[in-house]
Amino acid sequence: MKLYYSPGACSLSPHIALLEAGLPYDLVKVDLRAKTLENGDDYLKVNPKGQVPALGLPSGEIVTEGPVIVQMIADQAKDKGLAPARDSGERYKLLEWLNFITSELHKNFGPMFSPVLADEAKAFFKDRVMGKFKYIDSQLAGRDYLMGSQFTVADGYLFTILTWVDRMKFDLSAMPNLVAYKNRVAARPKVQEALTKEGLMKAG
Repeated sequence: MKLYYSPGACSLSPHIALLEAGLPYDLVKVDLRAKTLENGDDYLKVNPKGQVPALGLPSGEIVTEGPVIVQMIADQAKDKGLAPARDSGERYKLLEWLNFITSELHKNFGPMFSPVLADEAKAFFKDRVMGKFKYIDSQLAGRDYLMGSQFTVADGYLFTILTWVDRMKFDLSAMPNLVAYKNRVAARPKVQEALTKEGLMKAG
């Protein structure tokens, strides 16, 4: 498999999933502004959406959208427990978390990275995101991970979002459960490996 990624982008989530799953893969770096690969090839020919992540399968098929990719990875390594069994009640809870992270956190973060958006608008999105973090903090009380004691692909996704918190200098000190969770996930060897391979500073 080939993971098309950009350092520090949401492609960190499937990168963590691949390492946690123990699956073989190649990393292909994408310049998101130029829409090119490291060798100069046009990334839009790989993924017309022009976004990362994208996962190239041995069949030649390209799969996009992070929440889908991480489930595909988890289902190829069922013994790792990265996702509950298909059609189980717990699987739907995982889907609930993945959808919450992608729609309520991920999409609200996007505008804050814009160089042209007014500070007042960015403050609006920051307040919205902080409200979502407060909810997650409440749900993490007494839990190691989002689903309980077991690390899943939803945790890799949430951790990826939390690395952006550092870049934005958000203050999460009033959310001790979330802070402890972030440090717990950051300490996982495979998470450290993904951060190192992408040339990112150690999170946490």
